[in-house]
Amino acid sequence: MDDQNLKDQQREAADNKMIEDAFNEVLKIYLASRHRRKVDIINKAFNFARQAHKGVRRLSGEPYIMHPIAVARIAVEEMGLGSTSICAALLHDVVEDTDYTVEDISNIFGERIAHIVDGLTKISGGIFGDRASAQAENFKKLLLTMSDDIRVILIKICDRLHNMRTLASQPANKQYKIAGETMYIYAPLANRLGLNKIKTELEDLSFKYEHPDEYNYIKNKLADTQAQRDTLFAKFIGPIREALDRMGIQYELKARVKSPYSIWNKMQNKHVTFEEIYDILAVRIIYTPKVRSEEINECFKIYVAISQIYKSHPDRLRDWVNHPKANGYQALHVTLMSKQGKWIEVQIRSDHMDEVAEQGFAAHWKYKEGEIGDNENVDDDSELNNWLSTIKEILDDPQPDAMDFLDTIKLNLFASEIFVFTPKGEIKTMPAGCTALDFAFQIHTFLGSHCIGAKVNHKLVPLSHHLQSGDQVEILSSKSQHVQPSWINFVSTAKAKQKVMAILRRDNRETQKKGEQILDDWLKKNELEMTTPELNKLCEFHDMQKHEDLFLAIGRRTILLGDKDVEELLEKKKNESTSSWLKKYVPFFGHSEKKDSKKNNFFIVGEGFNKKKPVIINEENISQFIFPACCHAIPGDDILGYIDNKNRIEIHRRDCTVANKLKAAYGKRILDAKWDMHQVMFFDATIEIRGIDRKRMLHDVSEVISDKLDVNIHKMTIESNEGIFDGQIEIRVHDRNEVKTIMGELRKIEDIKEVLQIL
Repeated sequence: MDDQNLKDQQREAADNKMIEDAFNEVLKIYLASRHRRKVDIINKAFNFARQAHKGVRRLSGEPYIMHPIAVARIAVEEMGLGSTSICAALLHDVVEDTDYTVEDISNIFGERIAHIVDGLTKISGGIFGDRASAQAENFKKLLLTMSDDIRVILIKICDRLHNMRTLASQPANKQYKIAGETMYIYAPLANRLGLNKIKTELEDLSFKYEHPDEYNYIKNKLADTQAQRDTLFAKFIGPIREALDRMGIQYELKARVKSPYSIWNKMQNKHVTFEEIYDILAVRIIYTPKVRSEEINECFKIYVAISQIYKSHPDRLRDWVNHPKANGYQALHVTLMSKQGKWIEVQIRSDHMDEVAEQGFAAHWKYKEGEIGDNENVDDDSELNNWLSTIKEILDDPQPDAMDFLDTIKLNLFASEIFVFTPKGEIKTMPAGCTALDFAFQIHTFLGSHCIGAKVNHKLVPLSHHLQSGDQVEILSSKSQHVQPSWINFVSTAKAKQKVMAILRRDNRETQKKGEQILDDWLKKNELEMTTPELNKLCEFHDMQKHEDLFLAIGRRTILLGDKDVEELLEKKKNESTSSWLKKYVPFFGHSEKKDSKKNNFFIVGEGFNKKKPVIINEENISQFIFPACCHAIPGDDILGYIDNKNRIEIHRRDCTVANKLKAAYGKRILDAKWDMHQVMFFDATIEIRGIDRKRMLHDVSEVISDKLDVNIHKMTIESNEGIFDGQIEIRVHDRNEVKTIMGELRKIEDIKEVLQIL
């Protein structure tokens, strides 16, 4: 017993030293900043949080207080935040995990810190009904508080970053949930706030847990090619360094290597191999201007000087200096042809621009006159305030469905912007890919809802016309115009989509009432009542999720009620139950009867189901799972499971767009899933090939697939146009590895230039 007591005392002493050292490091970083010295309240918050979390440990085994300390360190060291944020970071889990309330925090630390802590505290219950998404609800609360105080979301991103750094201790299903939520919500948020370094780390960590094999492959490739990049960098910057020295500029040259996630994402989107990505290396020129007011002029002088050394790519000049991105990012990007025959992007930015690029809006506070007070606000950052006001508008009319709500918010987290001019020459920042209708709603809701078209550069265009940077746009409207359902298909900004959906919902409510009245009248006419069981049967038959959907369809006349023959038949069958006549006289409802004699025997998740254990899919049980068409998962794909509303399990690829939304909205329903297949069953896969047409091309392709690899070609279509061919090959394979092998062999065929995998 004495030995055990001694061990406990030693462990407690080691824990206390670790905690004290970690907190003192936070204080040291804070005191080295330009913030006002408010050490007393930080000490007070630390001691309060330490006592509140006493005796609690994380899954990793370390004392829980180490997490709030780590979050506070990220806030001060990587975001440059001050005492209020540090205190809120230290206290952010107290209300959620202990008996202390927001009122307690307010009484001890003041309203401002309490307000931030409240915004960071998870909540139960919500606006989404019985099938609520707690994640979407928590995110909504976070945004509501954030629109009053931006520090709420900044600290939440710090919290998420530390959770991602320590994700290894979590079970696989939690890893997919947290990584998916991070990729879908928090990485775009970090990007929108200009936190480039944190955004990149969040993406890489999410990628590492969702696709470990691909992550390790790219990390190893980067390590193997490091020496080549170092040589290329050294040869490329030599002449640049000489030119900058002659100009007397104070500068720093850095090599920027593309992150593993960015490389993988480009490989997927462009259907290229690692070796085919040309912009893995970029060069960063960070200069300190001699005179701060001449900062922009100096940037362009450097551009002119390096353009005289290397030829620049005419379509790859990006001027983010005169037109900063909405997240505050400023730099001049130019792509130059090196003497080794490789395009290399050069990013020119001042020391100030570089800090803003890495730390986002938080860096602005460092450049205010004098010491930074406790008012870490962004009053002078109009772009951010515009963004926050848009979020407020969305929250004023939230989507009733969790997935729609998250989608609407995500639409506003655009990564790239264009610059559009009004007829009077006023510049407006818009997301890339926006339409004339988006622009109309951006100016005013009334203008958007009555828009009939636009003049872009004095030419008449439709509402769906996509705007380009530099366009001058005049919106044309008419009072007789009304919002159309088709508009939702081409608006791309959150504001426009939210307004269109709000107006359509209002119109739908009127149509629903009309449909409900039509159905009620018809049922009464046929001596039937509108009861819940009968409505449920009608909804089930018509594949409608809700009664409101049925009313809407009837109101829109997409479901037609009544014809004389059916009424006559009903007269003879009045004594039959509703369900029997429904099945017998299906034509009455405008649909043909569904003949589905084969009933699926899906696995149903019961109460005792262990969500922490992976679902194993093999030849015997594969038919018990649902494989949605959204991502066409086959053996060899990284997969996960999702428990649907009927407690069945859907299997998705981990990078599926639908799965990404599910992870972000319904994380508690996510399961780990693994394959245990033995190359017995066959699955469909499609490969696309492009290249230069020639004789025997078809023969060479079929010979590689059928003869050399012994794979069954299910279907092949090839089209040739002016010497270039485009083809699709549908094959039957055992797993994804076979697809990769086939693609590798096809790439070896002469004159085949592209081999793409269609998912």
